Amino acid sequence: MFWYIGGNESEGHFSVINEACSMFAHTNPLHLDVFQSVVRFEAEVVAMTAALLGSQEKGSGGQICGNMTSGGTESILLAVKSSRDYMKTKKGITKPEMIIPESAHSAYDKAAQYFNIKLWRVPVNKEFQADVKAIRRCINRNTILIVGSAPGFPHGIIDPIEDLGELATRFRICLHVDLCLGGFVLPFARKLGYPIPPFDFTVKGVTSISVDVHKYGLAPKGTSVVLYKNRDIRKHQFVAVTEWSGGLYVSPTIAGSRPGGLIAGAWAAMMSLGEEGYLENTKKIMEVSKRLQKGIEEIPELFIIGRPDMTIVAFGSNVVDIFEVNDSMSSKGWHLNALQRPNSIHICLTLQHVPIVEEFLRDLMESVKTVKENPGPISGGLAPVYGAAGKMPDRGMIQELLVNYMDGTC
Repeated sequence: MFWYIGGNESEGHFSVINEACSMFAHTNPLHLDVFQSVVRFEAEVVAMTAALLGSQEKGSGGQICGNMTSGGTESILLAVKSSRDYMKTKKGITKPEMIIPESAHSAYDKAAQYFNIKLWRVPVNKEFQADVKAIRRCINRNTILIVGSAPGFPHGIIDPIEDLGELATRFRICLHVDLCLGGFVLPFARKLGYPIPPFDFTVKGVTSISVDVHKYGLAPKGTSVVLYKNRDIRKHQFVAVTEWSGGLYVSPTIAGSRPGGLIAGAWAAMMSLGEEGYLENTKKIMEVSKRLQKGIEEIPELFIIGRPDMTIVAFGSNVVDIFEVNDSMSSKGWHLNALQRPNSIHICLTLQHVPIVEEFLRDLMESVKTVKENPGPISGGLAPVYGAAGKMPDRGMIQELLVNYMDGTC
């Protein structure tokens, strides 16, 4: 289930953002002088998002800026590209390298391939957080960027951002924080009294942040924000062309033309919900997360991965094949993500799960019981695929299989 918004598609919040998208479906912020209202919407979405993440606090430096993008991947790509070019200007680095924990999003692998950056992927520590000491050992004269997540996609655990900030400051390198999942939850969870460690621009050393409005911001799909510590870093994101026969050209993000309707939808989402709306939503999903964790802990065959900080809960088993449990849950209509290292599955809790968490736990308990009593793959299930992939030492072969799969589906 990938809806972050509660209710159905014909009422409530859905109807608000759908109307906004429809009203501005013809607009394109590439033409700044023509679609001035959409340009203002974008500026206000960026400013409101930045305010959630420390832009108005003294420790941020007071120069936070950014742009809207098509999603978390584009936000990360732009942050990596800007960091690469900023470090080239500041330190003369021409053979750039970046260091990420193995829990960091696959968008960094994409950025490394796109922008010719050497990627170091470092194992996480016993708490499934970024291992700061291991990252320190990989830093060298070509390092441009280190990465932390708040929280990480696999296990919902916040990396030690303050410690990473100290590293970035000491070695004068960039630090990107992936808040694509947590950006519209953690600030409000902190206000509600949850013990949330520092994660935003108030942390010394953080140079960029990515945050998805289309997740817990409850905006239409295709809306994210990339933020920078200052304009000196962000200017390396832009592409300006002076020698084209079509005239002078400058564009802030990867896309040239962009859908103004989505920007309007994001603005409408944030304005209609306001701080009180986000606080209320966060209270609901954080409470259901705690209830889910308690319920999983009461199933003796399962264990939770680490200590989830937010609304993503990963769990595995030393008794049953967790991928067979996943297949059983799929047959009951639940869609969970299969993970590796260790083998596990996770659920990302949204407003849709609030009224049905007890049903989920009943189905999970039943699925574990079924697999324990009748082990073995079910017809059409993916457990054999995930199980085999985890045991294959030739990762190049798995990569080729994935590419061939994608080639056959599009």
